[in-house]
Amino acid sequence: MHLDWTALGQVTAVSLGVTVTVVVVFALGVLGLARLEGAREHPGGSSALGLGQAALCFLACAAVVAYGIYLIVPQFH
Repeated sequence: MHLDWTALGQVTAVSLGVTVTVVVVFALGVLGLARLEGAREHPGGSSALGLGQAALCFLACAAVVAYGIYLIVPQFH
């Protein structure tokens, strides 16, 4: 049995990179929701920025998850 260690290392590196990126983007989405709540508590704040940030971040996370499911399920190809 022969293992292609280079390919295994590449898969590991890409998986780790994508995982860290998705976690950071999700955390930025939670930060956007916190900004939205902060703007609601203090009148005069801009809630649109926090809502937009949260929506874009969560949409990006959902797109990555949907792409992963697309890659795994063979009926989608």
